[in-house]
Amino acid sequence: MTVHILADSASDLPLEFYEKNGVTLLPLGVHIDEHDYRDLLTITPKEVYDAMREGKVAKTTQISPLDVKEIFTSLAQKKVPALYVAFSSELSGTYQTAVMIGNEVREEYPDFELVIIDSKCASLGLGLAVKYAAELAGKGKTLHEIAESVKDFCVHTEHIFTVDNLEYLARGGRISKTSAFVGGLLNIKPLLHVEDGKLIPLEKIRGRKKVFRRVIEIMKDRGTDLSNQTIGISHGDDLDSANEIKSMIQAEFQPKEIYINTVGCSVGAHSGPGTIAIFFLNKQIS
Repeated sequence: MTVHILADSASDLPLEFYEKNGVTLLPLGVHIDEHDYRDLLTITPKEVYDAMREGKVAKTTQISPLDVKEIFTSLAQKKVPALYVAFSSELSGTYQTAVMIGNEVREEYPDFELVIIDSKCASLGLGLAVKYAAELAGKGKTLHEIAESVKDFCVHTEHIFTVDNLEYLARGGRISKTSAFVGGLLNIKPLLHVEDGKLIPLEKIRGRKKVFRRVIEIMKDRGTDLSNQTIGISHGDDLDSANEIKSMIQAEFQPKEIYINTVGCSVGAHSGPGTIAIFFLNKQIS
């Protein structure tokens, strides 16, 4: 029986991906102006970015336990093996919630085959892992085979982020408000990466052009066989910048594919408009 893949909205894949590939979406929550939304289903990233530009504060919440239990129970009743590739446990409580609910469902359905992976990934780093899982499921791989391959994929996925406005990182407590103010005056653009599931500052660089050139250098240093990879680019409602760095990556590495999508509500609510993130592998994955 084909393994069923589940993913949460922090994977920053478009809604049509889930529909086309038969992947179940678990939406995180978004809260703006006393209103609650379901990420990707009842609010779009564009709406979140527009609200943030107006000075509104967007907050996010983890996936609904009731939604998770309903989906897990349905799969258990149908005896469908399932793999959930979850948002990094260092950035959200979503993984822990899914594990707790999964254990509850297995008490009632002990034969339910379910694997929940703490991806330690975010945005399209997570999204590329979900795409890979869906491809393996489509090839008829077993639950164990897919889980082991996806874990390996996640461990070797590099995330390189830069943000356009330090204010949003300051709101989330990633940097001080003083650093954000001074950084804005000096046109400082931070580079961040994901290390063991956490978003960690890497370097501070003056000017967007220099940041993009530095990203290419980091890809050369960390990447492996980039010409045979799918490179991910996600952007905070800034397609022009995404296309700019796409051209640079294309010229330098000629990758098999470059996949671009918007940074979704779950991540974008913290990183803000103008975010650019690059994702690639530092090891060949068979």
